[in-house]
Parts: sequence; structure tokens; C-alpha cells
Amino acid sequence: MGKATGFMEFERLSETYEAPQARVKHYKEFVFALSDADAKVQGARCMDCGIPFCNNGCPVNNIIPDFNDLVYHQDWRAAIEVLHSTNNFPEFTGRICPAPCESACTLGINSDAVGIKSIEHAIIDKAWSSGWVEPQPPKHKTGKKIAIVGSGPAGLAAAQQLARAGHDVTVFEKNDRVGGLLRYGIPDFKLEKWLIDRRMRQMEAEGVTFRTGVFIGAEAPPAYVQNFSKETISPAQLREDFDAVVIAGGAETPRDLPVPGRELSGIHYAMEFLPLQNKVNAGDKLSGQIKAGGKHVVVIGGGDTGSDCVGTSNRHGAESVKQFELMPQPPEEENKPMVWPYWPIKLRTSSSHEEGCDRDWAVATKRFEGSKGKVEKLIAARVEWKDGKMQEVPGSEFEMKADLVLLAMGFTAPVASVLEAFQVEKDGRGNARAGTEGERAYYTNVDKVFAAGDMRRGQSLVVWAIREGRQCARTVDQFLMGSSELPR
Repeated sequence: MGKATGFMEFERLSETYEAPQARVKHYKEFVFALSDADAKVQGARCMDCGIPFCNNGCPVNNIIPDFNDLVYHQDWRAAIEVLHSTNNFPEFTGRICPAPCESACTLGINSDAVGIKSIEHAIIDKAWSSGWVEPQPPKHKTGKKIAIVGSGPAGLAAAQQLARAGHDVTVFEKNDRVGGLLRYGIPDFKLEKWLIDRRMRQMEAEGVTFRTGVFIGAEAPPAYVQNFSKETISPAQLREDFDAVVIAGGAETPRDLPVPGRELSGIHYAMEFLPLQNKVNAGDKLSGQIKAGGKHVVVIGGGDTGSDCVGTSNRHGAESVKQFELMPQPPEEENKPMVWPYWPIKLRTSSSHEEGCDRDWAVATKRFEGSKGKVEKLIAARVEWKDGKMQEVPGSEFEMKADLVLLAMGFTAPVASVLEAFQVEKDGRGNARAGTEGERAYYTNVDKVFAAGDMRRGQSLVVWAIREGRQCARTVDQFLMGSSELPR
């Protein structure tokens, strides 16, 4: 590394945020990226540790020490080349990835980890502003046609890789805009959608065709897509028209909460709530948008989706926002020698929590109550865990006001009807059954059909979706051409 003692000389400097009272008034990103000078210093903290565990901590295996060193030397052009060699979309991961690479950082054993995510963010933003991110159309076309079902990060990564290999790639998206859960699952204040549009234009210049409003599945699309899908194509037709098909949709089956009163109005899945605000931000005129303004909001589920519900509710002007989690409160600091280099369980406070939210743990919902068919309160109880089993704490029942309840307890599987329409075998969790090793990696039981991302592994991170899309692309290329020069 260019500054061998940098980790002893410099402290970690994190990105800064716009003040909470200002940022809740809009839906724009509010993170201030590192300056060139600050990024140089942060790159110097990379400690030449010999075995860079961060590489394996990162699902796409970013070559982190190399781009840290290049940033320290202010060779930004080379830094983006290194970063793009493993990651198609660092502007997405540099904003929304939870950075498992930093949990694996060797410096993090007894100090603050290198700010890898903020350096990645700085690299890609500088590359775009400098005009270094250009289309890479193939020099030769193969004549092979590939269909990608789903335009989330897995589908986009697979599409870009396969287009650069010379194939004719068409991406089918059931929604009215490209991006999948990047578009309609992540609030604009975490990821502004022009970032997706910018990449889409690059991919179109590389030969990718995007078709929105097209549902791939049964002849009669399910109710949840009837409002925006203008066309339905059967899997059989897709297999006839294309040489290979990659199904790369998201895990969109939400976990429900089947307790008394669940049928009351005012109780919604998070993904019934969040996408509507994204549509409004994009200029759509909606009737019946679920609004949190002036309401007592209760968010059930303590993960990222729950946090997104908190941030959006605050921007709506909610009267109060409460969020609770079934599991016990995690420790504020992890036992680093015990868990490093793995992802630690510890208390994580998001920017949305800082904007205003009462949080609670080890709470279970017992029932909802209301009048005239509308939820008004939630009855809950404290729970404790003994011998791996959850037990209600006697006498701990309590109630809270609830005009709007948002269920954000995760997603169990892809939409079953899609996999069933393709006749793809499912694993025990309801995902497409396909391995990740060998010549048949990502290959399903159906001829010419591959699966990647959440469709194959279940609900996961954007960075895992990008990894699977890239790896699946290589297998598809090998399947069509007999060999592949695409990186795995």
C-alpha cells in the first residue's frame, strides 16, 4: 500500500448527512460524499494486511485494497476500472449496500474499519462526472437471443454481461419502469431513480432492449400485476423465441401476520406502501395512495424495509412512528474477536431512525382492534426466549395507537405462480432449484431456463443479486457458445 502506516495515522471519516429536520421535507438523497482529499486519506487507512478478508466479505469480490491504494494515489481512472471489473453497478452498492466488506476488514478487529463503501461511492460518482463510464458495445455479435425476466440488479447485471459478450438481450419487466425492487422497493431518499435511468441508457447503447409492462407467466396475470402489466407472454413462447431465458425476479411474497383483526383496513404490507411514493415522486398521478400524514404509524419488523417505512412515514408527516421487532435487542457493540470476519449481530440505527422513531424489541403482536372496519390499536405483549423457544412474559400485555400498520417482516419466496408457469422445480423454501457450481450452475430443470438472484437464493442483498447475475451470465454464455470469456 502507498501509505503503510496510514491506518495508525488517520482516523475513519464517515460520510455526513443533511440534518434530519431538513431532509424529512424532501425525497432527495441527503448523503454528502467524501471529497477527493478526504477519500485519499481514507484510502491510506487500508493497512496492507496480507490477507484481505474484505475481498471475500464482499459478495462480488471487489478488489478492495487495489482501489483503495489507487484512490490514495489519486489515480481515479484506474480505480474505476478495478471497481468495474467485479461490480457492474457500484453507484447502487455504494449507496445501499450494508457493506459486509467492512465487517471483514482486518483493521476492524481492534479499530474502526476502513470506510470501503464511502470510497466506492466516491470512485463511481467521480467516474460518471468525468465521463469515464461509457457504453461497451461488443465488437462481434453471436446471433444468439437471450430473454431476461426481471430488471432488478440480478437481471440488469446478467443483461449487461451477456450483451457485452455479443448476444442480443431483451429484458422483460412487469412494472411500468425498469429497475425492479431498486425502482419500487427502495425509497428515493436512499437511491434516486435517475441513477437507474442513466445505467439503462448505457445498456441500451450496448445493445440491450428493455420491454416494460410485460408479465411473463400464466395467461391470466395475478391481481397484483393487473394494474400495470399491459401484456402477458407465456414461458413456452419465451423459450420458443429465445435461445436462453434467465428468470431473475425478486422475492416478492411478503411474510404475513395472521392474528385476529388482520382483516381491518389500515393494515398493509410494506410493499403496498413504499412503491406508491416512488411513483408519485416520478410524476405519476395516483388515486388512493396510502398516506401516513397525521397518523399513528406502527411498523412491524426491524430490518431495512421497516426502516424505509419509518423514513417515508416521517416524510408524510406522521403524528408518531413506532417500530418493533420480535427478537431481543442486539448489543450496541459486537464482540469483534468472536465474530470477525463475519457479519455481526449488533444494534444498527439507520438515518430514518434518527429522523424520529420509537423502537422496541422482544414484542409480539397478539391482535388488532378497531371500529367500523378500521384499525385503531394494536395489542401486543413482551416475549422472552428460553431454550430457543419464544414465550410470552406473563402480565406484559399492552396496547398502542395504530391508525396505519405496516408489515415489514421480510419476504418468504419469489411469487410462486411465475415459477409454476415455467414448471421450474422449487427448493424447500420455495425458490427456484439451481446450483451455483459446475457447468450447470444456475441452470434449472427446464431446458434453456436459468435462475439467478432472489429468484434462486431468496431475499437477499443487492450486492448478492449482482454477483448471481454476473455468474449466471457466464454460465449462459458457456451454454450457448461452448466456452466463455466473461468473468465469474
